[in-house]
Parts: sequence; C-alpha cells; structure tokens
Amino acid sequence: MKTADEIRAEIEAFVRNCTEPALMEPGEELLLIAPDNFLLELRGSRLSLQAWDRNRNLVRRVLEIKESTAARLELTVEKFARREGQVFLLDLARPSGAELGRRSERLVFRERFRLFLRRQFPGWHLAELSADANLEFSLSPAFPRAFLREGQHAWAAIACPPDGDAAGVLSFGLIWLSYLRQRERRVNLEGLAIYVPSGRERLTALRLRFLDPGAAQFELFSYSEQDFVVRVDPKDHGNVDTRLEFCRRPPPRQGESWADITSLPGVERIIKHDGRASLRVRGVEFADLSGGALRFGLGERRPAREHHMPEIARLVNELNRARSPQAQDHDHALYRQSPEAWLESQARAEIETLDASLQREPIYGQVPAFAGGDRGIMDLLAVDYAGRLAVVELKASADLHLPLQALDYWIRVKWHLDRGEFATYGYFPGVPLQPEAPRLLLVAPSLDFHPTTETILGYFAPTIDVERIGLAVEWRKGLQVMFRLPGAQRPQ
Repeated sequence: MKTADEIRAEIEAFVRNCTEPALMEPGEELLLIAPDNFLLELRGSRLSLQAWDRNRNLVRRVLEIKESTAARLELTVEKFARREGQVFLLDLARPSGAELGRRSERLVFRERFRLFLRRQFPGWHLAELSADANLEFSLSPAFPRAFLREGQHAWAAIACPPDGDAAGVLSFGLIWLSYLRQRERRVNLEGLAIYVPSGRERLTALRLRFLDPGAAQFELFSYSEQDFVVRVDPKDHGNVDTRLEFCRRPPPRQGESWADITSLPGVERIIKHDGRASLRVRGVEFADLSGGALRFGLGERRPAREHHMPEIARLVNELNRARSPQAQDHDHALYRQSPEAWLESQARAEIETLDASLQREPIYGQVPAFAGGDRGIMDLLAVDYAGRLAVVELKASADLHLPLQALDYWIRVKWHLDRGEFATYGYFPGVPLQPEAPRLLLVAPSLDFHPTTETILGYFAPTIDVERIGLAVEWRKGLQVMFRLPGAQRPQ
C-alpha cells in the first residue's frame, strides 16, 4: 500500500500534467482547481486535500488512490464522522475526463430537479428519478426524468438543465410518458410535467398549445438560477416569433446572358422569394443570379465575368459527375454533402409522386424564415389544386426531433395563413388560398423514420392533418413511395 508521501506525489504529478484540472465529488458541483484554490497538506501519516471556491470549501482526508488513468484519478477519502467516500480529480481536456465531468453535472441537476418536484407535487411519492441513458427506448441522459405516484394516479416529469437543449426536452418528455404508460399499466398516468430554464419556455409553451389535451395533461414550469419555480400558462405565449418577407418576382429575362451556364446538364434554377435565382446541382448551390449579375463558388462567392465561364462550367460538370445517382464513389465529399438538399431537389422535380394533388409551381423553400441557423430539415411550402397549403418536411436520415420541428414550421405557416399574409406578401399569385389549416407531410426514406416518430405524433392535436411518406432507399435515382401513413398509424 502506498504511503501518504507517495499518494501526495502522484496527485501533484497528475494535477501538474492536466490541461484543465477539476475536482468532482459525486452529488456535488464540479470544482475547477488551480494552484490558488487547491492544497495538499501532510501531517504525519495523514494526507489532507482541500479545494475551495466562492461558495464552498471542501476538506477531505485521502486514504488511497483507487484508480489512476491519464484522464482521472479516483481517490478514496474520509469524510466527516469517518465515513468513506470518493473524490475524482479530472482532466476536462481529455474526452473521458470531460464525460465524467458532464455526468457529475447531470447528477447535481438531478438533485435540483428532485427539489422542484417536492414543491410542485407535495405528498406524491417519487417512485423513480433518473439521469441515466436508456438507449433501447431513446431516453437521453441529458434530461433527468421522474415518475411520481399518489395512489392510483401518476405523473411523468422531465427537466432541461440550465445549459441544455430546451427545444429538445419535449420530444424526450413525450417518449418518457409513453414508455411509463406501457410499463405502469396499473396506474392512471395522467400527464407530463416539463421544467425548463426561465426565459427559455416560449417554444415549449407554443408546442404544447398544439398537442392533444385528450391524450394527456401537460404542465409547464420554469425555474430560475435561485431555484424559484413558477407555472407557465401556454396561453400566455400565443404570439409566434415568425416573419414573412415580401415575395419579389425576378426581373424579366434575368440571367439571359448566363444561359450557357443555366442550360448545362444537371443545373436547377430555383427562384427564391427575394427574386434571386439559385443555381444548383442536385441541391448544392454553386451560384446565384440577382438581376443580370451572377456570383459563383461552393464556399466564398465571387462575381462572375465572361472569362469565368469555363471555370464555372468545370465546377458544374464536377458537381454533376460527383452527385450523379449512378456515381460509384459514395464516399466522395460532394456526393455525401447536403443529403437533405438532394432530397429537396428530387421532391421539387417529382412533387406529384409525393402527392398527386400538389401543384408543381410555385413551391417555396424556407418560407417563413427561421431564426437560429440550420435546423437540419428542409422545409417546402406548396399548394394543392383546391388552394389548400401543404407543409412538406424533408429528412434524409433518422431524426427523433422531426415531428416537433415540423410542428414548429406548420405553426408558423398557419399563423401567416390565418392573417391572410401570404396573398398580401405576394405568395401563390393567382391562387385563392383556402383558410383551412395546412396539411403536414413528413417525407423520409422509409427505413429512416426514427422509431419514436409514431409515439410523438400520437400526442399531436387531431386537428393537425399529418401524413408520413416513406420513400424507397434509392431515392437519389428517383422517388418511389413505399408507404403513406396518416398521423401516428404504424406500418403493417
């Protein structure tokens, strides 16, 4: 067994070699350490460790080093009343050390969540509280979840940590609710309680307004840094954060001088709502036209001149070769780039295959616009021959969040439709739009709908007309519909 001197030397060497040292005691917040807040003190055969910050001072007697790796040092320590425990020294710059640090933070927030539940559910039995992953049922360790009982009545609960994905918590909450209902058949599992950081409740509140109150009760709470918890009424969040730009027509004969480029094999000319024309090859934009001016390039765009024509033609030919459905090199960067954009290209070209009632033109992309960057989903807005709008959401790979992200876009389209803004802003000229709520079409390869899709759709309000369209695996060669399923219906 190592002496106290040897243990001290090993701890000092570990901390010295750390890029980002930290101390973790299970159940407590992570504590970053530096020479001015970390002390090892040897008194006889007793080695004491001390670390502190503004809020706490931790003092432990070190008994032994239980495990040592480059990323962490596990210490057996003596707490008050001679109780043994564990303390970990971590290097957060190393992946395994960072993961252990994240787990520590999750455990700390789990205990905060326990306090929230005691306040909102006094007298209820907390039958389960977990921050562990359950991959079989798609339950993330990022969101602690709980199961509460009072006699034959029960509730599910889930919380988003302060730095967590507040947009994703509801998806996992609905999965957790469904999982408990299947597991706990002897109780009446009434609903789901969701806790989100204060100031980040708007999106969840908006989504809750379009879930089915007959499927479950939903309660939303926000919590502050000081752990003050308040109930949020979704009805107070009726205003939708959305905008609609004016739809401008391209000038007559736009890009006529670049006809040699626009007529090259594989080139798609997509008119955007701002009047510009996007030039693409199977979804990858290589240039844009504004008036008579063309800018080109896959990365940084630069103005095109007549002497650039051969260079642009070579770029188009390379894109057309690399992104050919018959291309042999599926690992080529250009082949793998932007699969959703490629799927959008196919959907635009074969919109009747997706739904025979949809008009080929006009079809708008990313309208209304979303703030916050790329959502990983392609949004198309089309209209059928009866004048009813259809929101088409395209995803080329499995995505657990697809249903609720699609709902976000549907809500925004409905908001503008209810206010008559599409006609006012110049969209769908000559088409008398019906006031009926838009249809929602979720389109993906049939094997790439996430297994939880039906579960989440089962909580949508019945007034939302949702259809899932599953495509054959070789959709790049042409669209072939393998199934059409309404709402949460499962394939046979």
